Amino acid sequence: MVHEPSRAKRAGGLLSKVTARWQTTLPSGVRKALDLDAGSQIRYEVQGDSVVIRKAVGSSEDPVVEAFLAFVERDMLEHPQSLTPVTEAFASRLRKLTQGVEVGSDERIEGPVAL
Repeated sequence: MVHEPSRAKRAGGLLSKVTARWQTTLPSGVRKALDLDAGSQIRYEVQGDSVVIRKAVGSSEDPVVEAFLAFVERDMLEHPQSLTPVTEAFASRLRKLTQGVEVGSDERIEGPVAL
């Protein structure tokens, strides 16, 4: 890949080519800005006709959770007939149980947790 910084600056960003195998190299400025090392994971967030690239923080913190989620995904794909929609009665019960509870989905859970 040939990186042309002067052209990239004129275009308002850093450039990277997509190969025939749909791969690309992250420009050094992106790697430095996100503090990425070899093996780091990144997350792509599609926003309309744009994509935001973020460093995936904590995505590989718990290999057991990652393996479980991969299992659930495979099972859902292989057995879609087993999926059942959430009923209004169940959703109503959940709303009652969680009424007044503040949830921060990005917050770390402190202390022991029993599921």
